[in-house]
Amino acid sequence: MSSTLTPKPSAVQAWMLAIRPKTLPAGAVPVVLASALAFADGVFKPLPALIALVCALGIQIATNFINEIYDFRKGADTSDRLGPTRTVAAGIISEKTMIRVSASLAASVFLLGLFLVAIGGWPILLVGMLSLLFAWAYTGGPFPIAYSGLGDVFVFIFFGLVAVGGTYFVQSLTLPLTVLVAAAAPGALSVNILLVNNIRDIETDRKVGKMTLPARIGAPAARRIYVFLTVLAYLVPLYMVGIGYSLWCLLCLLSIPLAIGMVQDLYRSEGRELNKVLAGTGKVLTVHGALFSAGLTIQHIF
Repeated sequence: MSSTLTPKPSAVQAWMLAIRPKTLPAGAVPVVLASALAFADGVFKPLPALIALVCALGIQIATNFINEIYDFRKGADTSDRLGPTRTVAAGIISEKTMIRVSASLAASVFLLGLFLVAIGGWPILLVGMLSLLFAWAYTGGPFPIAYSGLGDVFVFIFFGLVAVGGTYFVQSLTLPLTVLVAAAAPGALSVNILLVNNIRDIETDRKVGKMTLPARIGAPAARRIYVFLTVLAYLVPLYMVGIGYSLWCLLCLLSIPLAIGMVQDLYRSEGRELNKVLAGTGKVLTVHGALFSAGLTIQHIF
């Protein structure tokens, strides 16, 4: 008689589950876009850009790890969960191990970030400290952001304005308003990733008091916000062209069919079906960001 038990994942598979690779574009794309802006403005510096990328991905992964710890403690990751397996809740990685790895990763990011602090001074130190604090406070502490409905606002700030603005600043030591406008695009699409995740989990989140924005306002209103933010992301390159950047910025409009497809899938999907929309929204962020960044740099290369 064959066993119906699901085989335990290997150590590598377990940590890949915890890292959540499909969410990593939210950490990488803002840094790439900021570096492309710096290149277009003639202030690009490769080493600070590379270190900013490593730090951004480190903070993103640390946030995912800490999220596993606190959602497990609060009972949010139950057997009713519709999303991917959470390793701590499933007993694949122990809570003690996850705490140790999270702390080590956060410390490593802080130490690496000191190179950027040496370049950018106290503003970058402040950005780094706030980013690490957000990684913990998103699901940890007495007033976890993710449980209050404010997670979307903080994602827009940290994965849009802070990530793009900070990366540009360590290369140029300036922060033009146009950089923050450009930051709205990855910020908006990063929020969309969170919205899909939380629309899927509305019922299970409400049971444990995790009152995300979709849990508070309902799926229909959350879906409308997704559409609004998608439109916003495509208005940004139009603005950049309007103020004098290259027409090549409009390359990112080639990703509109993919974005429209995700909107359609969002409206006709429920439950576990939304996992595909979650992955697809990450693709929209990646493709939009890659084409936008290419458009900013291509004229200066050729």
